[in-house]
Amino acid sequence: MDVAKLLDIMLGAILINNFIFSQFLGICPFMGVSKKTDTAAGMGMAVIFVMGLASAICWVINKFVLVALGLQYLQTLAYILVIAALVQFVEMFLKKAVPSLYSALGIYLPLITTNCAVLGVVLLNTQNNYNFIESVVYGVTGGIGFLVAIVLFASIREKLRFADYPKAFEGFPIALVTAGLLALAFMGFSGMSIPW
Repeated sequence: MDVAKLLDIMLGAILINNFIFSQFLGICPFMGVSKKTDTAAGMGMAVIFVMGLASAICWVINKFVLVALGLQYLQTLAYILVIAALVQFVEMFLKKAVPSLYSALGIYLPLITTNCAVLGVVLLNTQNNYNFIESVVYGVTGGIGFLVAIVLFASIREKLRFADYPKAFEGFPIALVTAGLLALAFMGFSGMSIPW
């Protein structure tokens, strides 16, 4: 196991190729659930869980079922089914264990099923030919990158309620400007190289 490659995958998923700010995947829950920091953190934790588990399960299904039977053309369908089942599990768990978070997330919780960041991570695992450990690391750290992005954005949006800006920017426009500025800040990581 190459530790340098795993560190490269981790830093890439969290900072350099962040799913939200660099690849622009998962924008719907990012914009919808980022009004409060605690709700954003809950969504981020759910995405970490789903991305990590989906990466592990989809790698096994791809390696031992789809590739073994020559059914690689069914990858997207199989991955969506796995993600939908995992989201259903998360939804049932949150409804029982943390009903306040469940109601705060609302419609955005089932939307994790169609969150293209979750589907993107499992498709990128296949495309990059990651082994099992690399796939799980990429899934979990991709989720951590999503968590970092959404919590940063939510904390800024909470402060923006007290800011003084032109009336034309009230509501969604100032959120888009803020997201754009955060994406520019994260682009600063794109030139980063790891000297291993």
